[in-house]
Amino acid sequence: MNDDQVRLHFQTIRQQMAALQSKDTEAWQKIDTVLEDLHVICEQMQTNLAIAESVEEEFLQQTQQLTDRCHYYYDLFQNSPIAYLVIDASGRILEANHAIARLLNVPPRYLAGRSLAVYVAESDRPVFYTKLDQLAQNDGQQTWQIHLCPRGGNPFLTEWQIAIDHDADGEIATLRIGVYGLSKPQVALPTVPSVLEKIRPAARLPQSPLPQSLDGLQVLVVEDEADIREFLTAVLEAHGVGVRAVASVAAALEAIEHFHPDVLVSDIRMPHGDGYSLIRQIRAIEAAQGGHIPAAAITAYLEEDREKALSAGFEAHLHKLAQPTELIQLVAQLAQSASSPDRDLLN
Repeated sequence: MNDDQVRLHFQTIRQQMAALQSKDTEAWQKIDTVLEDLHVICEQMQTNLAIAESVEEEFLQQTQQLTDRCHYYYDLFQNSPIAYLVIDASGRILEANHAIARLLNVPPRYLAGRSLAVYVAESDRPVFYTKLDQLAQNDGQQTWQIHLCPRGGNPFLTEWQIAIDHDADGEIATLRIGVYGLSKPQVALPTVPSVLEKIRPAARLPQSPLPQSLDGLQVLVVEDEADIREFLTAVLEAHGVGVRAVASVAAALEAIEHFHPDVLVSDIRMPHGDGYSLIRQIRAIEAAQGGHIPAAAITAYLEEDREKALSAGFEAHLHKLAQPTELIQLVAQLAQSASSPDRDLLN
């Protein structure tokens, strides 16, 4: 290889090295560009994240405000002096406030889920059902005049102001009803306790006048629903009864050890142990230790539970919608039977 060839060879090598250096520079420039783009994207993501956190915080605040406002208006609904309820297109009660419950003489929690027709006077029920059937033909706000019949009372005339709500398909979803009394409701006291008449003949209790006072009598009330528990307590205390009210079987068994009631009044259907379980445990304790507590079962299912309650160890059975006078009459007779030498009156 002569000098010219050597020089040419080295020149070629230098050219190749220069080309490689040029390519490396372009590659590093591309890498720098990509890294810069990634940095910009990262900054944008951080900015978007900060915005999202701000939006989320604002959304949570708005949700809390809506929740607070919902509770506020629900409290207004419940405590409104105007009797107010919400029903579906079939007449089933969805919501009812305290004013309508007072008007119908029932605890508020009894109303939800029940048919409004139950509280419509029998003579007006055909009119009530006809008006429900004609709702689709008579859209918009309506005014009805219907006779209502409160529990234990006489029918009285009411005016209903009705607003109709529709669902997304245009079907009637709910009716919002304001109820205004046009005549004063009158609650009639029964002369013969109707529920006591349903006790089997072999378990009939001797009839006696309604006592004005039961001062000194101790009654244990077992009821898991707070409204009903408070209602029963108020009725009994109004007649001078000392009441211990509990919400479960376990609490009742504990209370008996210290309270020593003269009479037990217990709901049947309760979670975590029912009234049947309670009375069987009490009767087992009495069999071992002596003593006897007269007991009445309270339930919403009269015919279904009556025989079962009496067989389980209760002396009597009362419907939850019975008149307060019937409850007082029953408690008085149970207390009287406990002091009577003739226990067979209750068995």
